[in-house]
Amino acid sequence: MTFTRYAIYYVPPKQAEWSRFASSWLGWDLCEGRPLDHPPNTGLDVAAITDVPRKYGLHATIKPPFRLAEGKTADALAERFAQFATEMAPVRLDGLTLTRLGRFLALCPTGDLLSLNRLAFNCVRDLDDFRSPPSAAELDRRRTGGLTPAQELALLTWGYPYVGDSFRFHITLTGKRPKAELPAIESMLQDRLGPLLPAPFVLGDLALVGEGSDGRFQLIHRHALTG
Repeated sequence: MTFTRYAIYYVPPKQAEWSRFASSWLGWDLCEGRPLDHPPNTGLDVAAITDVPRKYGLHATIKPPFRLAEGKTADALAERFAQFATEMAPVRLDGLTLTRLGRFLALCPTGDLLSLNRLAFNCVRDLDDFRSPPSAAELDRRRTGGLTPAQELALLTWGYPYVGDSFRFHITLTGKRPKAELPAIESMLQDRLGPLLPAPFVLGDLALVGEGSDGRFQLIHRHALTG
């Protein structure tokens, strides 16, 4: 299958109860590349709430989506990614917690984030020769929300503003919603998803994913971190 863009994600284990619920909540199975029915009896318009993040599936971004640089191949990227995974160690954190990030909800890790943040930066840096530079339109779109000088530098260096000190690991669960809607969504997710969340939370592998012609992402390879 041909993909338009590639990315490195943390993709939660498919067999875990919490990730099964959260994938269904989003309505897209990233591992199998197919739609999922939303959970029943939520009292919410889940399809609307999850419309924006649905195409990405249940994930946390490690290296953001990119087009392949000229002269680079998908096979070479997969080989480099596999090698990278052998050089990186698993990361153990205290757990995951439902968190408001502005006007959307996500799962964020708790505990010492130093090793996690270092892993993410190493991935961005070590695979960056596979990334085609963003277009002027893509750069302008990234700037619409306003960037700090450090984020602007990261955008020009890595093609994405939220790298290094601006990186925040998060597993997105909603699009941006009116503030008045957030308490009801948060309450439902705390009740249904909260008790299932892992403690501790161990990030033991990473995934190479691709964006299909329909704009939706799916798993290509998953590799354990064995460094």
